[in-house]
Order: sequence, then C-alpha cells, then structure tokens
Amino acid sequence: MQPISPQYYLAQVNTARLRASLDTPEMADFVAQIEGINAIADEDPGFVWRLRSEGANDATSIRAFDDDQILITLTVWKSVEALSNYVYRGAHGGIMRDRRKWFERLDQPILALWWIPVGHLPTIEEAKERLAYLQQHGSTPFAFSFGKSFPSPDCLEGETASHRIPVTASGAEL
Repeated sequence: MQPISPQYYLAQVNTARLRASLDTPEMADFVAQIEGINAIADEDPGFVWRLRSEGANDATSIRAFDDDQILITLTVWKSVEALSNYVYRGAHGGIMRDRRKWFERLDQPILALWWIPVGHLPTIEEAKERLAYLQQHGSTPFAFSFGKSFPSPDCLEGETASHRIPVTASGAEL
C-alpha cells in the first residue's frame, strides 16, 4: 500500500471505444448505469473530482479524439488504492466484468495514471498527453498503470526531480 500524500492527488484518464452509439438498444444497459456509478464515485471518500460535460452530470458527450466512438473519463482521486477499490469492487466492478458487451478491445493502454499537485485539475489535453506517453514508453512516474504504479513525488525518497519527470531534447519538462 502506498502512503497517501498530503501534497498530491492521483489523476486518471481512461478511454473506451463504443461498439455502438450511446442512443442504441445495444448500449441501453450501459447508459442506464452511468448516473448510479457516477453517484457512487461522488460519494466515495477517496474521490476528488471528475470531468463533466457542460450542463450535464457525466462526460459522455465530450469527444476528445477524432474518433467519435471514443469516450473519455477523467477523474482525480486521493490515492491509487482509493481509485482501485472504486474501479474493481462494488457496482463499478460489474461494469468492468461486462465491458466487452459495450466496448471494443484495443491493442494499446486505455488508462493512464499520474500525480498532480493538490488543487490542480487536469485538462483533456494533459490527459491525452499522459495516455500517449504511457502508450509509447510504458509505465514511468510521468504516466503509469495499475499494474506498475509509482508513489507520489513527495513519497519518493532519495530521487531528484530529473529522475521523476521526463524532459524533452531541449531540456524542458514534459
């Protein structure tokens, strides 16, 4: 178990490619569960924030990618454990077990995690950058997965920032 940081929260992005449009009978079971699943997250003590469409209580109308069949979920949690418990246990665990009914299997990572300072809300562009980085480089402290997670920067002992944050060829932090 990783320690909970008083200075950092965990940002999470995941994407899913729909097998059909949300307004079709094939997706009705999934759509019917969205409001309840979001309410469970909102009430979770480890939950901090989630992206919502303007004027809505979910993000299903946001299209962050050129492919209109890709949904994006962007959330902030207090710890890896809090997010993991929400995703894989309880009602959301049922959606995870049934996800192949509604979403296509993709041959690349669809989820990325990274640490953000408390008070920062991640943007869609930031989330896309982290996901693309994970897809290209695998799990690093810059973007990681549940399978290989990293502690928050303030919990890393004996490492300098240059070991934790990838830099571009010009030396600028990504």
